[in-house]
Amino acid sequence: MSVFSTVPPNYSTNEAAKIVQKYYGLTTNISFLPSDRDQNFLCSSSKKKYVLKISNSDERKDVLEMQNECIQFIHKSDSALKVPLVVIGKTGSQIITIEKEETRHFLQLVEYLPGQFLKDIIHNNFMLYQLGSFMGRLHKTMSRFDHPSAHRDFPWDIVHTYFIKSHKHHIPDGVEIVDHFIDLFEKNVLPNDNKLRKAVIHNDGNDHNVLMNDQGNACGIIDFGDVVYSYIACEPAVCMAYVALNKEEPLEPIAQVLKGFHEKYPLTNNELLAIIYMVCIRSCITVTMAAYRKKLFPENEYLSVSEDQAWVFLKKMQYEDLHNWSNELVEYAES
Repeated sequence: MSVFSTVPPNYSTNEAAKIVQKYYGLTTNISFLPSDRDQNFLCSSSKKKYVLKISNSDERKDVLEMQNECIQFIHKSDSALKVPLVVIGKTGSQIITIEKEETRHFLQLVEYLPGQFLKDIIHNNFMLYQLGSFMGRLHKTMSRFDHPSAHRDFPWDIVHTYFIKSHKHHIPDGVEIVDHFIDLFEKNVLPNDNKLRKAVIHNDGNDHNVLMNDQGNACGIIDFGDVVYSYIACEPAVCMAYVALNKEEPLEPIAQVLKGFHEKYPLTNNELLAIIYMVCIRSCITVTMAAYRKKLFPENEYLSVSEDQAWVFLKKMQYEDLHNWSNELVEYAES
């Protein structure tokens, strides 16, 4: 079993309110937040807002500790990068163990970050460039962080196509498109593995996780659940994969993100050439994960939040010459 196949926690808002009172001494109004493999609640008091995170029963404590250490490292290294700091409980711990019906869960309370999510605002070139710049600045800080638990096999890691290959049979239609991009990735990226730098990356700079301020600048990022040691180029690639969604002509928008990232954290020529293949593989993971998990948890609409748009992107890109796209993105990034 894994966090992707195990039933997520199922606590009520009343139970969540009692948990926050018992372990943090806070009286708050509780409401549900969308969540994937865990369960999240918005906790609002008269003075402050928090997010209560109840982990999947198969989540590893060492992975949660790694994520918290990463958040603290970013905060101490560059406090202008807004990240969700973990609240210390009454017991003095950041991670608290609770049980429900003989099932163990880890509990955390984090600070709520203000701002608008990227998904809720209209994209323009300036904003997308600033988004890339923010992600580059974030990685410049994270590149100095390491932790043994970040070195893990993880389905959302673009480096590995094993998850797609072993779960693509769940896709009802379009497997041949996914196979097409796996083939391109394995022929054009993996042979250069030793030329592509690796480091710990956030790995989930999507439009539901990046926060924007009123000036159109990225100001914060949440959800460190996918942090992993991977190709550095995957960091902008993940962000670009979501920016490409719902765009009739995605080249210009994703190029703006890449240019902003590259100016803050310069990528090598091999990394720039590999980016578009990584973008497509990330979308392949999106549609494969959605098809797989919808069969397990059909009631959770959040699981397919990006699925339809990812298919539109992949169906468009299957007819594009990715070699030409690679060269164009290099020109954009270095212009």
